[in-house]
Amino acid sequence: MNDVLQQTVTKMLRPLVRLLLRHGIAWGTLTDWLKRLYIETAAAEFTLEGRKQSVSRIAVLTGINRKEVKRVMDNPVATRNHQTRHNRAARVIHGWLNDPDFTTASGEPAPLRLGTGNADFAALVKRYSGDIPSRALLDELLRAGIVAQQQDGNLQLLEHAYIPCQSDTDMLYLAGDSVRDLLETIDYNLDNAGSSSRLQLSVVYDNLPHEAVERFRGLSRERATALLQEMDQFLSRQDRDSNPQSTGSGRYRAGLGIYYFEEAEDDASKT
Repeated sequence: MNDVLQQTVTKMLRPLVRLLLRHGIAWGTLTDWLKRLYIETAAAEFTLEGRKQSVSRIAVLTGINRKEVKRVMDNPVATRNHQTRHNRAARVIHGWLNDPDFTTASGEPAPLRLGTGNADFAALVKRYSGDIPSRALLDELLRAGIVAQQQDGNLQLLEHAYIPCQSDTDMLYLAGDSVRDLLETIDYNLDNAGSSSRLQLSVVYDNLPHEAVERFRGLSRERATALLQEMDQFLSRQDRDSNPQSTGSGRYRAGLGIYYFEEAEDDASKT
């Protein structure tokens, strides 16, 4: 089992190590991050029922000495949450795609003026993003290449999803969310074998010609985008931020992620 686990973790970590090296992160820095993560995870998720988690137990679980465990726990690191800005941008785009006040008669996203009327960009932002200034959100969407300003001053929606591809920082945040969500699903399914599992499917072939991969790249983007737009419409009707009339108990985060991959088998790692 340890051999299988080592091979599995190595496969998971190889792209991460490549990313770290590309950004100049040395081994010592990663070990510091991992040390803190081991301690925080053990403290939060591996408690004994009815007992307060102790420094000694965390040391036993992690193999890190008690002095170092206490030092890390006494110096928490504040985390920055980018999810609010991402969610606000995504909600605005959803409204632009689906709200009749901001779409054409044929159901396409209408060109919008920036102004302060009842069916312009400012009204769209106010309806779907609360108190964030419309100019600030527009700057973000323009920077990300999701919206363009035409010669007549109208704003045109270019993309149907908020993917901040022009910002390394935003893409790193997005990468963290996406990989975390996938690994959370994998961990859940491994820990709940035999019970109801979460959706975790893929389709892979490894002897494809270049021409077929090019066709599949376009086909997968088209079909996946359509599916995600359908799921987005369902979830937005249930989400209490997007639809205050939605009722129900508790508060959950849920979604569906789709990713595309390809590699030349001659160059692919065999580990």
